[in-house]
Amino acid sequence: MSSSVFCSNLKDTEHYCLIILIKLLLYFSEENIWKLCEYIKNHDQYPLEECYAVFISNERKMIPIWKQQARPGDGPVIWDYHVVLLHVSSGGQSFIYDLDTVLPFPCPFDTYVEDAFKSDEDIHPQFRRKFRVIRADSYLKNFASDRSHMKDSSGNWREPPPSYPCIETGDSKMNLNDFISMDPEVGWGAVYSLSEFVHRFGSQNY
Repeated sequence: MSSSVFCSNLKDTEHYCLIILIKLLLYFSEENIWKLCEYIKNHDQYPLEECYAVFISNERKMIPIWKQQARPGDGPVIWDYHVVLLHVSSGGQSFIYDLDTVLPFPCPFDTYVEDAFKSDEDIHPQFRRKFRVIRADSYLKNFASDRSHMKDSSGNWREPPPSYPCIETGDSKMNLNDFISMDPEVGWGAVYSLSEFVHRFGSQNY
């Protein structure tokens, strides 16, 4: 298991993430990560300012990610978007927390990029990933979802929703699309290409 400042008491964090996996589903990654940010803030064991929510998508909302539980083996899952937690350790190494991966949890940033994202050179331009990186405190303050994106045209759930109430703010009940959007003029945080993301947070270039 990888070590980091954030994971100095990893058993507690692992236990909470297992609870998330039991209570929530694969299809609500944005809420999984919101809840993980909330846990970090409330337990005050780790510096929240070192943590970021990372939305991964593109203009076509078709992104390949490898090493996902939804597709064991060598092939990628094609998501419309995916959300992970990025921890920029004070020790200098960054880690990715992906509740849907088969890679180590947490996974060193460079290992995750190499195995889960691979290289843009091998991917058609229309499928290349972009990354919206939002500080955890901003994500907790601003994110809202009424889960309407998980209902079909008849209003039925495509997948069972979490049991707790929808996440909302004083200003919004649904702004998920502002986080999924890779338009830098929209929403919160900063938007990066894969190479920019790796240059900013990793130790290798892809």
